[in-house]
Amino acid sequence: MVTANQLSINLKSLLKQNNIENYIFESRCIIEFVLNIPYNRLSINPDMVVSEDAVNKIRKIANKRISGYPLQYLLGQWEFFGLPFYVGEGVLIPRQDTETLVESVLNHVQTLNLTKPSVLDLCSGTGCIAIALEKNILSANVCAAELSTTALSYLTKNISLNSSSVTVYNGDVLDEKFAGLFSSLDIITSNPPYLTKKDMQVIPEEVKHEPSMALFGGDNGLLFYEKITAIWKHCLKPGGAIFYEIGMGQETDVANILKENNFTDITFNHDLNGIIRVVSGVYN
Repeated sequence: MVTANQLSINLKSLLKQNNIENYIFESRCIIEFVLNIPYNRLSINPDMVVSEDAVNKIRKIANKRISGYPLQYLLGQWEFFGLPFYVGEGVLIPRQDTETLVESVLNHVQTLNLTKPSVLDLCSGTGCIAIALEKNILSANVCAAELSTTALSYLTKNISLNSSSVTVYNGDVLDEKFAGLFSSLDIITSNPPYLTKKDMQVIPEEVKHEPSMALFGGDNGLLFYEKITAIWKHCLKPGGAIFYEIGMGQETDVANILKENNFTDITFNHDLNGIIRVVSGVYN
């Protein structure tokens, strides 16, 4: 017989011993997921007996987690900007850093008082950026472009999950013909692959489970910024803006790419850790 309190203590200890940094948070996520009970209810009733089946399921999940498998994939769902998103193998996991991109766009829309803006999210993955923007910008026309068929399946499921009106396009963002389908956009957003060849050799074990096509941005990590900027700038209205998420330390290179393509008003936005996470510019 195992109580909720014993289960929690044992699970936290196991995760901590195996170098899971956020072991307290992750243990709570796993217990809530398996028992389908808010963790605070278990805290109120620590002597509640947990079934053997549930204990075995938690043990199985924990063992897979300490092997380096992502928690988000184990749970099958993750929160982004207060919204739920299905996740799994073959799609990039939404991260809090990317919320900086959404916040930057929302501030831009508010500052310019844009009404019914036309927005396109490139390399959309789960659709977290596109859906978060659609749910937070009144009357926005938001589209999402994704090449991977696996990621596309998550994107469409997440649109349904969030009762979103985002329009989906399956296409290669590096293809000029695909870009030719779009015009008169107010805003383009993208969290493209931006890891360098060197980065890919030292990524954490759990990140290795995520699709490399969503991570690797060429030898110098700038391939997608260079290509997307050159190809998609013509799809913006005069005065339209592009917003990029970037890797740490890429701000100068990405800003220069924008400047070389006639973007002005280059702006940097910091994430919660004080790192420059978003670079944007206005096309004239």
